[in-house]
Amino acid sequence: PLSLSVCLLVCKGIMAAAAPAAAPGTSDGRVYFPPSNVNVLLLEKVHAKAVQQMREQGFNVKEVSKGLTEEELVEAIRDVHILGVRSKTKVTKAALEAGKRLLTIGCFCIGTDQVDLPEASKRGVAVFNSPYGNTRSVSELVLAEIIMLARRAGDRSMEMHRGEWNKVSDGCFEVRGKKLGIVGYGHVGSQLSVLAEALGMRVIFYDIIPKLSLGTATAMSSLEEVLQKADFVSLHVPADKTTTNMISKPQLDLMKPGSYLINASRGNVVDINALAEALRSGHIAGSAVDVFPEEPAGAVKDFKTPLQGCPNTLMTPHVGGSTEEAQAAIGIEVANKLIDFVNRGSTMGSVNVPEVAVVKQLPAGHTRVLSFHKNTPGVLREINQILSVANISSQTLETGFNIGYLVVDLESETSDDINKMLNEMTHNIRTRVLYCGKGYQGGPI
Repeated sequence: PLSLSVCLLVCKGIMAAAAPAAAPGTSDGRVYFPPSNVNVLLLEKVHAKAVQQMREQGFNVKEVSKGLTEEELVEAIRDVHILGVRSKTKVTKAALEAGKRLLTIGCFCIGTDQVDLPEASKRGVAVFNSPYGNTRSVSELVLAEIIMLARRAGDRSMEMHRGEWNKVSDGCFEVRGKKLGIVGYGHVGSQLSVLAEALGMRVIFYDIIPKLSLGTATAMSSLEEVLQKADFVSLHVPADKTTTNMISKPQLDLMKPGSYLINASRGNVVDINALAEALRSGHIAGSAVDVFPEEPAGAVKDFKTPLQGCPNTLMTPHVGGSTEEAQAAIGIEVANKLIDFVNRGSTMGSVNVPEVAVVKQLPAGHTRVLSFHKNTPGVLREINQILSVANISSQTLETGFNIGYLVVDLESETSDDINKMLNEMTHNIRTRVLYCGKGYQGGPI
């Protein structure tokens, strides 16, 4: 992305308090907000490419290698405009309330369940993620685990580490010709489907939304049908109310005796205690688990789970997407979205606010008004009345999540009075104004 080449005039209580009382070229009374005043907090070892992109914008970037507790985040977020997290840090209502200047959040991963999305929407805080970046990495790990489970290689490896030589073939199988049941045929599920077929596996799948099957994969009419027919079941669903403990004792009992379960989606999707019982009884022949209901924020040496000691059970510490390739791709994608939102107002790719693509350059002397407001009749009319002092060159409105997002380009510079009136509207959530002031050199903002 190109560097930020405009100054930001933003809504009360968000950035204005952080801006200097005066800056070069503000004889007109307006405050120029330089990129160096944009505070970025990146947690959990966000990839260096993302850090580099942020710093190239001139932003003030702070890195923290670990996840933060709610109490720690509440303290750390107070002066932050851009927050970057992975999967460990929970961005709760309390954290959002403390982040008075917070403009946007980047989830450098696929999932966004670590953020209170409804609360972020209410505050006009756009949340972005990378829905595709680690697709291949997760798929490859699952495929490797399928083979490892079929050969009981995890148990053999632990025995060798203990000095035991136990060459056996009982209970070990080729995966060719076996039936893989995929629950959730999205980006990861469909990629896994293609890779598994290349190994000669037969693929069936279930998704709550009708999906076009790839290759010779066959859609099933229900979750139960997949569980009853598959030799291997792999879960690829989001974390929400409908998926909490979606695999518990009744579902495990439906699975074929001697079948296998893989979970690389979210930790609360599987009842861990029920799975441990099924593994110890031998009904489930093996399992690979990459995600857990409760996960440490950082490295620990005393992690406990009921699955420890279960036969033919592979466990990994949420590393499905943890490859250099995936993290680089995620870092670039999410950083681009965050920069586009701050610099231009584009919300494309956001998961919690209406999507508006903003690609148009803003000429010198023009103004861009970015308005998050409650989706209430009459709001647009009220905004247009306030902006009627200038000619509107373009206007885009999208609604969703019970809010509206309006992007208006004006053929003049706004006054402090207009900015004040926009922010004092009854249904205003957050209004931010971009403009090109003195010294503007041109190019995309």
